[in-house]
Amino acid sequence: MAGAIRIIGLDPGLRRTGWGIVETLGNSLRFVAAGTVRSDEKQSLATRLCQIHDGLVDVLRLQAPDEAAVEQTFVNKDASATLKLGQARGIAMLVPALAGLAVAEYAPNAVKKAVVGVGHGEKKQIHMMVKVLMPKAVFDSDDAADALAIAICHAHHRQSVPARLAALAASTAT
Repeated sequence: MAGAIRIIGLDPGLRRTGWGIVETLGNSLRFVAAGTVRSDEKQSLATRLCQIHDGLVDVLRLQAPDEAAVEQTFVNKDASATLKLGQARGIAMLVPALAGLAVAEYAPNAVKKAVVGVGHGEKKQIHMMVKVLMPKAVFDSDDAADALAIAICHAHHRQSVPARLAALAASTAT
């Protein structure tokens, strides 16, 4: 598949960080791999963040993606849980950035709209549409399925990302 772009989608979480890899060539999408990096709930927060980091470093080394996409954090009622999720999300953004990859971010509603067609789809709809779009896709957790949806979203929007970044750079330069 010469010229294909390999995209890793990341669904960050402190207990489970899902990852999914797709390849895109023109308008075609191909499932490559998916999985889940897990941290040990009995360990300290710092140790768990290291576990996520090390797991994602291994995934990037084995899968060699060209670009990365991460789901943006939504704020929930539990401030402590939101902060911990933000820290896991930081690791999910840091690892590909340190590997030299461009990292795009997508709101949960944008991911749902790209995969399901509406911004408020349910998890079951997202997983079903991931299987429709990529019948060979296999995933070991809901987080891995969500990560594939994030990668699909990026595949659909990736052409507009450089344009948005160039516009942002131009607006900050003036």
